[in-house]
Amino acid sequence: MFALSSLLAATLASANGGYERLAGHGGPVMGVATNPDNGTRLTASFDYSIGYWPASGTNHNAAPLWLEGHRAAANSVAFLGNHHAVSGGDDYALIIWDLQTGQPLHRLQGHQGKVQSVAVSPDARLIASAGWDGRAGLWDASTGQLLNWLQGHTSAVNDVAFSSDSAILYTASTDGTIRSWTIAEGSQRRVEVKHGFGVNTLVVNDAAGWLAYGGLDGGTRIIDIASGNVVADVTLDRRPILSLALSNDKTRLAVGDGDGYIMVLDTSDWTIARDFRAAKSGPVWALAYASDGRLLSGGLDRSATLWPQEGSAVVPGMAQQPFHRPPSEMQNGERQFVRKCSICHSLGTDPTRQAGPPLGGLFGRAAGTVSGYNYSPALRKADLIWGDETIDALFRVGPDELTPGSKMPMQRITAAQDRVDLVNYLRSATSDPKTSDPKTRDGGN
Repeated sequence: MFALSSLLAATLASANGGYERLAGHGGPVMGVATNPDNGTRLTASFDYSIGYWPASGTNHNAAPLWLEGHRAAANSVAFLGNHHAVSGGDDYALIIWDLQTGQPLHRLQGHQGKVQSVAVSPDARLIASAGWDGRAGLWDASTGQLLNWLQGHTSAVNDVAFSSDSAILYTASTDGTIRSWTIAEGSQRRVEVKHGFGVNTLVVNDAAGWLAYGGLDGGTRIIDIASGNVVADVTLDRRPILSLALSNDKTRLAVGDGDGYIMVLDTSDWTIARDFRAAKSGPVWALAYASDGRLLSGGLDRSATLWPQEGSAVVPGMAQQPFHRPPSEMQNGERQFVRKCSICHSLGTDPTRQAGPPLGGLFGRAAGTVSGYNYSPALRKADLIWGDETIDALFRVGPDELTPGSKMPMQRITAAQDRVDLVNYLRSATSDPKTSDPKTRDGGN
């Protein structure tokens, strides 16, 4: 089921205390999930792909099964039983996957904004989606049919979580509220939390009577569901809180933040059991506990990391991505590339799993013609030759003006000198004979 690959660094198990890296994505890891039944793992990435990884110890030379179908960044993923999964992405869609074949079974559409989070009900009959269109969606897990829109938030919905009996859905929003909904009636039950800043993530343990949430302001709080009272406030001077995960035995709650730390709380008394830096820089976007008690995390690094139950060191050999480098170490042109382009594009000609095509041989090439890259129809039809003027225009007016309908994210560089420096840097970096191939057509996406 898991194909071997000589091109990708796959599951790399470290001998250092149970650390393990799942390497092979071409962009930051935005979502993770673990299957307690068989030990397999899922990762969702900015590179549009979902990775389905074998259980630890089964075959450390095996690459993941890559699930390809999203048309933009994949943000969240969840197991749907042992043979299926569901994911959501920036393409406003959810996809239900067959994990035995790697093929999409259903594409769930209707959101008018990115799907930030997905969740599967404990009875495996329902899928919930959190959309940046201000709605939560309820979907039939077997057919993909839309059952209901839950509307009431005044801003983006960031996270969703089911009650243990699958009867209630909790939603967290940028509007600063957490709301609960009666699924059978499709109606709002009540507002559970009113927070002064946006709420990014939540976990519900209704059997124990509490929910936990993390906010844009760095707030991490535990709420008594019955009364609405704050049971514990474990806020530290880190912001924002981006991810939460509850261990399978419900004794540990992990908290990931924008500064790259993971804090682990003892749920019996809400004391801090562990607190460690999990990333050299950047956020911890995703967390999930494995059945063996280890913690799986995802962030800016192009790999997910399994952390042992004890220990606090950053994984030995963790890759230093270009966007981790201090700006002071770079000339302005390179700095512009790192800020605007490096997450999606490499400077060479070899194929990568990044969201955009490699840029080697960029100047003088027709847009949309790198062999093997899945371009949008808009780029394939674009009558553009990449050079000083077209690259400058791309960042002066934006991709939505120069290449309307393409997958390129909306971004501009307003200062003319910054654009000049970027063009000069790209001309030098993409024409290096060590990294460019005159036969390779260039990119855009």
